[in-house]
Amino acid sequence: MDFISPELQQYVTDHSSAVSPLLSKIDRETHLEVLQPRMLSGHFQGRVLSMLAQLLNPSAILEIGTYTGYSALCLAEGLRSEGKLITIDVNEELEPRVRAYFQASDYSQQIDYRIGNAAQIIPTLEHTFDLIFIDADKQQYPLYYEQALDKLKPGGFILIDNVLWSGKVLDSKFQDKDTALLRELNLKISQDARVEKVLFPIRDGLYLIRKK
Repeated sequence: MDFISPELQQYVTDHSSAVSPLLSKIDRETHLEVLQPRMLSGHFQGRVLSMLAQLLNPSAILEIGTYTGYSALCLAEGLRSEGKLITIDVNEELEPRVRAYFQASDYSQQIDYRIGNAAQIIPTLEHTFDLIFIDADKQQYPLYYEQALDKLKPGGFILIDNVLWSGKVLDSKFQDKDTALLRELNLKISQDARVEKVLFPIRDGLYLIRKK
């Protein structure tokens, strides 16, 4: 997942903005108490998400894949004062923990946290969005991408996480379903005339896509 040395990664983190005490708490407790803590965005990527959201200053954000709520809170830092963020996750076991984190944040009134199948929920949403972050089941990424485009305002942005998949997308010896699917999706996006795009080698790969 990490493409630079631990020392350089720490240097980058040390020279980025600090995170709130709540985000530090979520990071610590996720690593101590929750399965697959590497799914957490973490300090550096979280600051990237926050900065992009602040640059865009969106009034409506959709997040597909909440996990323990860290990335949602980072994205919420860029919301307009009247803005809303909808975040969807299928994991019911994490719901009490995540709701408690959101309730303890400055954005509790702006976050709409929904538990369920995102592929079924997204078409029912009446909103259109300025920014959509996809970080969920990799097998559903192609569907989520099309659904996101459908719900995105012209000029709006999609962020897709994990698109470099620990570098496996570049190595032909990896032919598992997730790797093959991500290769195909990356190629599709790179050739998609509906969007402008740039793929950042940030952490595990972050695709930034703008709808024309």
